[in-house]
Amino acid sequence: MFLAHDIRLVTTKAQEEYFRRACGTARFAWNWALAEWKRQYEGGEKPSGMALRALFNSIWREKFPWVGEVHRDCHSQPFANLQMAFDFFFKKTTGYPKFKKRGGHDSFYLANDQFRLDGKKVRIPRLGWIRTREALRFTGKVMGATVHRIADAWYISVQVDVGDYHRERTGNGVTGADLGLTTLVTLSTGEKIEGPKALAKAQKHLRRLHKSMDRKQKGSANRRKAIMRLSRAYARVTNIRSDALHKLTTRLCRENQAVGIEDLCVQGMLRNHHRSRSIRDASWGEFRRMLEYKSIIYGTDLRVADRWYPSSKTCSRCGAVKESLGLGERTFVCESCGLSLDRDLNAARNLGKLPAVSREVTPVERKALTKGRKSRRETSLDEAGTCAGERLRSSAG
Repeated sequence: MFLAHDIRLVTTKAQEEYFRRACGTARFAWNWALAEWKRQYEGGEKPSGMALRALFNSIWREKFPWVGEVHRDCHSQPFANLQMAFDFFFKKTTGYPKFKKRGGHDSFYLANDQFRLDGKKVRIPRLGWIRTREALRFTGKVMGATVHRIADAWYISVQVDVGDYHRERTGNGVTGADLGLTTLVTLSTGEKIEGPKALAKAQKHLRRLHKSMDRKQKGSANRRKAIMRLSRAYARVTNIRSDALHKLTTRLCRENQAVGIEDLCVQGMLRNHHRSRSIRDASWGEFRRMLEYKSIIYGTDLRVADRWYPSSKTCSRCGAVKESLGLGERTFVCESCGLSLDRDLNAARNLGKLPAVSREVTPVERKALTKGRKSRRETSLDEAGTCAGERLRSSAG
């Protein structure tokens, strides 16, 4: 099993300058490779990431000598990432790869033999030892690391092969969890868990920061400062949301031997512009992703209802299914047995009755544990759950 730990770095200005150059080199290598891939493909050739890397290595000393100012992994790994991106594109699981812009999702990769961890220190090539806010949580074989920037802070995400990693549960209940907007999660026990609604609460502050940034002249130092203030505000929204989701999903997996949820089409729901911001703020997709990998760690049976399963229309007492149930009807009333119940609680009870499905965890699912950028808050493992690792950075929205 692969897990990742994001650790904040305590950097100097000189170290941050090197990180920015390394991120710029990685971004340039990606954009050069993508442009060359498109040129070769349109010319009838069959490009590959490895062939493009060999071509780049043969010309960069002559055409782009500044590339040698940073470590080789910075301009080597983007070619493997591009090959992976096209593999996913050809499988129709993602869209066509895009060019990267300066200042967005800055990061660069380090192979496992190019850095070393020692307590609250990490040794990075050409920089030496850098202090960190905490030591690595996991024990196992270090597979690699990614240094990335969030607002004005730098982090190193260390991927570790922890082997057969498990944690003990504190309870053996069976519960259903119905997701919503007004209430983030309604459990089949009747408990309603409110979401942090971090983005909604920060809207007034964010609008003020956006206006302040727009008033600044483009390219000026004041505009850069305003952009950084805005980035810190969005990072805080992300941290609040991720911290709440980590604590909730860890609690559900730790206290239950089985959890039932719905297979929601989140991308389809986002097309409703009246609710898209609230759905993004609730992060239903991230909630499920966290449940999936934590259920493996805690040995919890995650039962996912079919996308067309009528959990809200089905009576949790007699099983009768209503023909229609409008969004404005917040109380479920069964015409067969007369049950009157909150519609979210009724759906949660139906999800709690989902049958168990026996299956083995596939290698693809285990590798998926290293996807996704997670909480930056420095909470303990018991409190916030396991941080799953590295994905190409997602936005706060």
